[in-house]
Amino acid sequence: MFERVRCMMIKEFIQVLRDVRMRGLIFIAPIVQLLVFGYAVTTDVRNVELAVRDVDSSADSRELVARFASSRYFRIVAYAGTDEEIRALLDRGDVRAALNIRHGFTDALRAGRSADVQIIVDGTDSSSARVVLDYSSRIVMDFSRTVTVQRIERMAGTPHGAPGIDLRTRVWFNENLESRNFFVPGVIAMIVMLVTLLLTSMAVVREKEIGTMEQVLVTPIRPVEFILGKTLPFAIIAFADVILVTVVGVFWFEVPIRGSLLLLFASTAVYLLTTLGVGLLISTVSGTQQQAMMTAFFFFFPAVLLSGLIFPIDNMPVVIQWLTYLDPLRYCLIIVRGIFLKGSGWQLLWPQIAGMLILGVCLMGLAVSRFRKTLE
Repeated sequence: MFERVRCMMIKEFIQVLRDVRMRGLIFIAPIVQLLVFGYAVTTDVRNVELAVRDVDSSADSRELVARFASSRYFRIVAYAGTDEEIRALLDRGDVRAALNIRHGFTDALRAGRSADVQIIVDGTDSSSARVVLDYSSRIVMDFSRTVTVQRIERMAGTPHGAPGIDLRTRVWFNENLESRNFFVPGVIAMIVMLVTLLLTSMAVVREKEIGTMEQVLVTPIRPVEFILGKTLPFAIIAFADVILVTVVGVFWFEVPIRGSLLLLFASTAVYLLTTLGVGLLISTVSGTQQQAMMTAFFFFFPAVLLSGLIFPIDNMPVVIQWLTYLDPLRYCLIIVRGIFLKGSGWQLLWPQIAGMLILGVCLMGLAVSRFRKTLE
């Protein structure tokens, strides 16, 4: 048995790796994808183009404008004289937000009344617009708190710097709040799924297309040996890709890896059981490589959307949340992010690994059962 599986694996490695373009797709393309996604997939909003209309033109209004300009979130690119100019800048897309300070801003502050400040945001991209509104609110609230404290100190005759509440925040696991640290581990899991799906589903179908499947059927090899000989090479290739993209993620993007590498590779093996099972199952329902590729992408994109990589699962409808438990990428994301960012161990991640193992055994069992019937 082992000799027949070994020969099948050697044949598969030769068939996959003899083509220079295929070697590039297997080993170079994942690195390129990680570099592209690592820079492109981010929720950080910085250097937002801001237009300012300061009608009050007072010391207080200029200080508020200076706070926007000195933050790392906004970049003043235009000063508007009228509301129509602000509208035109937003319509043309020259700015993504506008700060409108009307006349009487300082008078209202000195009189102890609420001073109105208008923030106008381009809501075309709703996610970025919410972040911009949040940044704006923080800057304005911090300015308002400073003005209120100074006014109370003047009225009460309290010296500046009197005792008060000193709030200091601390962020765990992702200290600099870099969205790249959150997305890059997820991109690694996504790339591994894509590579294994395509390789497994198309390699078996290729045997049918070129007519070598009949030759395999007349050999002494058994169905289980054929399946092992077909899937194990892709598992080894996937492990090599995991090592490559992990090295790029850690040393190029400087994503911290605080957990155990052994646990990462062990959970990757369980994850590969699910992705290879799906790829093998796709190969049993596809007659051509084109059908296999389309079916693989039909599975891949919903899996990414339901995994929590882009959209939080908690924000999805309850029915969809239950559906995500059938997505192997969902479990893998929790595992890799826990290992990379939190340094989580087996004690915390075993429920995800167990869920992924159950899903993988079911998928592989279904794929092997259907594939055996196809061979027989």
